[in-house]
Amino acid sequence: MAFQLKILGANSATPAYGRHQSSQLLNLENHFMLIDCGEGAQMQLLKYKAKVSRINHIFISHLHGDHVFGLIGLLNTLNLTGRTEDLYIYGPYQLSEMVTVQMRATHANLKFKIHFSVTDHLQSQVLYENPLFTVHSLPLDHGIACSGFLFREKEKPRRIDKEKLKPDISVADILDLKEGKNLYDADGSLRYANEALTLPPKKSRSYAYCSDTRYQEKLIEYIEGVDLLYHEATFMHDEAKKANERYHSTTIEAATIAKKANVTHLIIGHYSSRYKTLKPLLEEAKMVFPNTSLALEGEDYFIDDK
Repeated sequence: MAFQLKILGANSATPAYGRHQSSQLLNLENHFMLIDCGEGAQMQLLKYKAKVSRINHIFISHLHGDHVFGLIGLLNTLNLTGRTEDLYIYGPYQLSEMVTVQMRATHANLKFKIHFSVTDHLQSQVLYENPLFTVHSLPLDHGIACSGFLFREKEKPRRIDKEKLKPDISVADILDLKEGKNLYDADGSLRYANEALTLPPKKSRSYAYCSDTRYQEKLIEYIEGVDLLYHEATFMHDEAKKANERYHSTTIEAATIAKKANVTHLIIGHYSSRYKTLKPLLEEAKMVFPNTSLALEGEDYFIDDK
């Protein structure tokens, strides 16, 4: 099943050099979730032929414009194109007020209901859960209320080894086997050990999104061992002082977090508009964490379950 991240925008502050502001689309087991919604996000969704109508959850890290100015336009478009299904939006406490005021001022009578959930930027919390995965918030250090997001699959059922399946195995037996149970006869004697008929479950995958934040090692406990980490790297490391003053991170700092957290793959983004070319940022991060990629618009990043 799919675990696919598409980058819609990865620039900071303002659009520059053809780069748009922060926004990502995550497809997790055919649940489509938008992460941040910078200006132009809906145009990027159209450009890359994303199924906008299937987005039911939107996660906003904080209320700086480069992460949220595209939201009102997207909501209006969803309304104009006939959406009636409820929409769930997660973000700082002022987000609902911002949306409500603009919808009222523009006389946009939404035909669908929005459920707002307030994120607590001081601690991790469960924002959403279904039988397949959970979404937790991550406390970030950005000077204003700002949260990252951790998407983690739940433990998967064991797999039936079809080559070893016995003719006397019923559908109920199969369900028990997937739950890791042994099979017993009516008198209580062991009929089949679970391990004799099943294979280990497929890998449970994870993705952590750390938008605007200063370097902070307390993140490590939350993102330890994730398969894919997006961490902002607004500046190269020669601007470390400026990064700290502006509550941002450098390439080296992002890579250091990835290394200390033992993640599998790092994606850096939220590039300052001072950088026309991004290759030097990638090269610098790779000095610390070799398995680093740039967040490039239109690129897909897949997490395998093997």
